[in-house]
Amino acid sequence: MPTSPVKTRIPLTSFGHLITEVKRQLLGIEAPASVELTGWRKYFNSYTLQGRRNCVLATYGILAVTAAAYLMHRQNKKETSSSTA
Repeated sequence: MPTSPVKTRIPLTSFGHLITEVKRQLLGIEAPASVELTGWRKYFNSYTLQGRRNCVLATYGILAVTAAAYLMHRQNKKETSSSTA
């Protein structure tokens, strides 16, 4: 399995972990502890698995609501045009 060019062995298939490790080693940027995160950042962040999962679920939810609203609007528009004709 290929490894990352940084000191620790991280599979290249884990792109998020690779970026985190590069930021830590090359740029000196550390991820905040979970106690440091407050407000909405506690639930929607890129540092914890729960935060990443919540971002994905929120994205899928917004897409589903948008699609449902579009379909309902489209169906309502067809009904009003057929009733007036």
